Amino acid sequence: MNIVPIRDAAAPKFQPYIRQTISRARQWEWLAPDLQEAVRVVSHVLPFRTNAYVMDQLIDWNNVPNDPIFRMTFPHRDMLAPDDYAQLRELVLAQGQGQPPSAALAALVQRIRLRMNPHPAGQMTHNVPRVNDAPLKGMQHKYKETVLFFPSAGQTCHAYCTFCFRWPQFVGMDDMKFDAAESQQLCAYLALHPEVTDVLITGGDPLIMNTRALAEVIEPLLAPQLAHIQNIRIGTKSVAYWPQRFVSDRDADDLLRLFGKVVASGRNLAVMGHYSHAVELRPDIAQQAVKRIVGTGATLRMQGPLIRHINEDPHSWAELWQTGVRLGAIPYYMFVERDTGPRAYFQLPLARAHEIFQSAYQLVSGLARTVRGPSMSAFPGKVVIDGVAQIGGEKVFALQFLQARNPDWVRKPFYARYDAHATWMDELQPAFGKDKFFFEEEGGSRSEALPAYAPRKVIPLRRADAGSDAELPHSA
Repeated sequence: MNIVPIRDAAAPKFQPYIRQTISRARQWEWLAPDLQEAVRVVSHVLPFRTNAYVMDQLIDWNNVPNDPIFRMTFPHRDMLAPDDYAQLRELVLAQGQGQPPSAALAALVQRIRLRMNPHPAGQMTHNVPRVNDAPLKGMQHKYKETVLFFPSAGQTCHAYCTFCFRWPQFVGMDDMKFDAAESQQLCAYLALHPEVTDVLITGGDPLIMNTRALAEVIEPLLAPQLAHIQNIRIGTKSVAYWPQRFVSDRDADDLLRLFGKVVASGRNLAVMGHYSHAVELRPDIAQQAVKRIVGTGATLRMQGPLIRHINEDPHSWAELWQTGVRLGAIPYYMFVERDTGPRAYFQLPLARAHEIFQSAYQLVSGLARTVRGPSMSAFPGKVVIDGVAQIGGEKVFALQFLQARNPDWVRKPFYARYDAHATWMDELQPAFGKDKFFFEEEGGSRSEALPAYAPRKVIPLRRADAGSDAELPHSA
């Protein structure tokens, strides 16, 4: 693999902004006082972080507050219930600029956050693998083939999306956090689970890490004893919010060489690029980033949620997928926004989500029709809305699992009563007079624990002061 260096002495340096520093940005004075107030108030509950590239290149300031990237990165008062906003505003404005939160403010913030379903789809309760009856820190294992790993150095992002379902990671809710200081435990777990073929390195955003730190996570996965790991995925929004990571950052070339090393080992390196709007792929540097990624032999798959106020236009989705295909990327998923955080602000009825997906799908050629959706990452698995149909005189949603906690459920069609107002799986009812969906009958309710699909095993633990053959015995 031949990496052509990009040498630009004037390459921009990453400049983040948070609540305490956003007033230093030149665009801050362009905001009306009520918009400035909303940022100061709502950012006490939800994470706020943007950067100069997003503000200079992606936001159309002539269209604020309706610009989609502005709504995607700046908090708005309607993200909170009116009473919550009023109480929060009173406490925020009462304290001095730069002062630590009062006890009353901290208590109110915590109450609001806990009402926002901070760990949807059983992330904390059902997805964490266990060994010796102890949870493994910084890992999730929901589906048989795929393990998620959360490196502690990757638990932030170049900018935060206001709809992010992992928002608790960024607001100091430590008991809601997934992070692992190193990957030794990950490799030990994978060695005991040959059924795992995919590792998804996620966050936050792993590409906030420098290449050396990222290599310390990835390179151990290339060991011969982990030959069953066929695909290494990296979930990232950097392709949209900081494409310089692949082009002009000081270690951008090293990053691409790391991608090439994974490919040369016989694995697939899949960059799971989070794109939410066509504007994110319009800048030249964003397109250059895509070309450099796929030039290493890695794949770039495009995915993102469908969000009210941001990307309801089918033509934007079609442009995004078409541009991606032209550059060598693969349209992968359109998700339904998860049932967490400021859900009421962003959610769309499932019927409307299907209409938008179908309209966008009709605008693209077969090469872009690799995309799947609209898909809900619900407790039982990834449920896609295949269509709306009349069957036996009843109007229904046609559904199926693209992935599931129980592999036997995958691609098994099932039906729900058509509901023009339902926005999530738990709001749907079985069609044809049934009391339960098939998976509720087989594996409990939509929110109950399911039996583990693999027995718990033991990771041998070594004494720090013992020889290489000394192990501490543990029983499962």
